[in-house]
Amino acid sequence: MAPRSKARTALAALRADLAGDVFAPEDPGYDQARTVFNAMIDRRPAVIAQCADAADVVRAVRFARDLDLHIAVRGAGHGLVGARVDGALVVDLRRMHGVTVDPAAEAVRVEGGATMSDLDRATQPYGLATTGARASTTGVGGFVLGGGTGWLDRAFGLAVDNLIGVELVTADAERVHANADENPELFWALHGGGGNFGIATALTLELHELPEFSVALLLCLPESGPAVVRAFREIIRDGPDEVGGAVLYLTGPPAEFRLLCGVLLTYAGGETGLRGLAEPLLALPHESEIVGTLPYADVQCTGDAPAGLRNHWSAECLSDLPDDLVDLFCARADGLPVANGSRHVLFPLGGAIATGPRAYPVPYRDAAWLVHPFACWADPADDGRATAWVRDACAEVRPWSTGDVCLNLIGDEGPERVRAGLGAGNLLRLEKVKRAYDPDNVFRFDHAIEPV
Repeated sequence: MAPRSKARTALAALRADLAGDVFAPEDPGYDQARTVFNAMIDRRPAVIAQCADAADVVRAVRFARDLDLHIAVRGAGHGLVGARVDGALVVDLRRMHGVTVDPAAEAVRVEGGATMSDLDRATQPYGLATTGARASTTGVGGFVLGGGTGWLDRAFGLAVDNLIGVELVTADAERVHANADENPELFWALHGGGGNFGIATALTLELHELPEFSVALLLCLPESGPAVVRAFREIIRDGPDEVGGAVLYLTGPPAEFRLLCGVLLTYAGGETGLRGLAEPLLALPHESEIVGTLPYADVQCTGDAPAGLRNHWSAECLSDLPDDLVDLFCARADGLPVANGSRHVLFPLGGAIATGPRAYPVPYRDAAWLVHPFACWADPADDGRATAWVRDACAEVRPWSTGDVCLNLIGDEGPERVRAGLGAGNLLRLEKVKRAYDPDNVFRFDHAIEPV
């Protein structure tokens, strides 16, 4: 760490040079600036640089390198664990949320601090979309560079399969472009390697025609759960790639807090096609239903979790969904730990995920299903119970696990899980790219790759 006088001088220069704002621990607004989505996280970075543009990002990286600070990047701040950024520089990109759609090229340029809502609201008027997260508040950058599974992945592939180019600031404060022709090895590594190689100030993504998007949402009593999951399983197995969705256990309104089984069937098409697919579900007993065509961006909002609560979640990729696993999944919902937004979710994979490009470090293409226990609560006294429920929900389905990991849906679960999320055969190649672009391991937070 630099001497205190040098640090003061450098901080004063950063404040003067940055178009955005700079927060140090003694500044008003620092506590608000460091607050993240998960209320379990309480980090105290040395400096927070809220950058207004890519030039600000370059200035912030130079500041950190001059003072020998590690660098963490905040897009939307929606991650589970939050980087262990005490004493580091946080480059906060949330002011950089511009989205530019090129309908003729069916492509979109998205700045590094944009959320899924920013992206989807911009592309929707053109009848275009790309695979996005299942929550509108998720940051586009981290989601895409980590792989990216969402409501449209069976139709359009993983989010990263739609990545055309990345604008990056490296650990040397250089601005580089990466695409299939320019810095192709870096471009390969960014397909699943996350923020290990630099700060993505903008991404260009392929868009697809989506003139209509339809959903069927049913809420059922929990005892109907096994029949619901089996019907949903058969629809996914026999239906086109345009069909997706989820089965989830959740709790009802606060006045009741009763356990319910919900099923969301999504369809990249019109209501008539959806109704034909949904018939087996609609024939089952259910408490309520919504069936129809909805704006895709509005459906994304249904996955938003309440802000300011404590969170823990994980995921397991599954090779199949036999009846005994269906029963196990449904039984686990009885222990749903608390009512504040906790969910036990089952997503289908397959479709365009499985047929997507095999060369990238995204190892779970052959998985058929994904279990995602998601605990959300307010009282710190529930920490142990909630985290144990998530851990146990994953452990009991592990006999059916492919062993692969979706890094977007886990927190800090150790280096072996990171290896499984990148693919063991890809790790040495990723480590070489890390050495080329960040030999000092400046970007070492969240699913870190070490320079070889």
